[in-house]
Amino acid sequence: MLENKGRLEVSQMGKEELIKHLGEFFQLSNASSLSGIENDASVLKMGDQLTLTTSTLAIENVHFNLGYFPLKHLGYKTVAAAAADIVGMNGTPSQIRINIGASNRFSVEALEEFTAGVKFCCERYGIDLVGLNITSSNTGLIIGAQMIGTVKEKELVQRKGAAENELICVSGDLGAAYTGLLILNREMQVFAVNPTQQPDLEGYSYIIERQLKPEPRVDVIEDLKKAGILPTSMINVKNGLANALLHLCQQSDCGCTIYEEKLPVDLLTFDTLKELKIVATTIALNGGEDYEVLFTIKQEDYEKIKNLKEISVIGHITAASAGKNLVTNDQKLIELQAQGFQGE
Repeated sequence: MLENKGRLEVSQMGKEELIKHLGEFFQLSNASSLSGIENDASVLKMGDQLTLTTSTLAIENVHFNLGYFPLKHLGYKTVAAAAADIVGMNGTPSQIRINIGASNRFSVEALEEFTAGVKFCCERYGIDLVGLNITSSNTGLIIGAQMIGTVKEKELVQRKGAAENELICVSGDLGAAYTGLLILNREMQVFAVNPTQQPDLEGYSYIIERQLKPEPRVDVIEDLKKAGILPTSMINVKNGLANALLHLCQQSDCGCTIYEEKLPVDLLTFDTLKELKIVATTIALNGGEDYEVLFTIKQEDYEKIKNLKEISVIGHITAASAGKNLVTNDQKLIELQAQGFQGE
């Protein structure tokens, strides 16, 4: 980082020097990364593997609020969210390109802070930053990212592929990230009324971290491979479980039945939603930004998966004519509908 203790304006350094400066904090570590941000385009050698690419876009006051979102966390989440899409196809994220639109509110030091978060997440998951572009913005901060990953052709898993009677599985727990967002927004509203009052975030660490610092479930993909399980279909849960499951069923031309009692909800998430007078199942189905993995497996793979940590079997695939349904705790059958979290 720069040793200058004062504020250094982006205009003082210039775009090209700033890109070079921020890029100096990164070293390529993957053999497939032949050329990084020093060229107009990155040069990648993938050998006999398939290349996966995805892009994300986050806009200030639409996707994030800097009133409670530290720039370092935003940098981390930018990488994690993009990586989750690669993981959602049974792939391994390997390279990322980032585009930044920043108004004159943001100094070089502020962009360094964002970049520190990017670096932290990249190093944690073995991802190389191979592209970085910065331009001016009249609307605050805009972050675009393109993630590149690889997967062997025989291991590629798409949304299409689920078949009748297969088991529906999901990693981790659901609704925590959205619940964390509700708490952060509540405290922002309190602060707006009384700026002298400190945020009351004690006891909410887990759900707030799930919102500010999500993790792509690379570990789940690794565990499935070790167990000898190749899912028949898979999707990243970023806009709610119901949304993801309906996408999977649509692409696979099938129906589904899931059970409310099987939905994995963390106790803190449940208790916080109860405090807010919100039904936990609603948020488990429709809360966004969980970045968990939803997938289907053949019934014969149940013995392999039943002892894996953080994997829940929540239902099964049915014929398309049977519809997409949730069986409630009181045994009522309700048609699944995505209520439309639009975080991405």
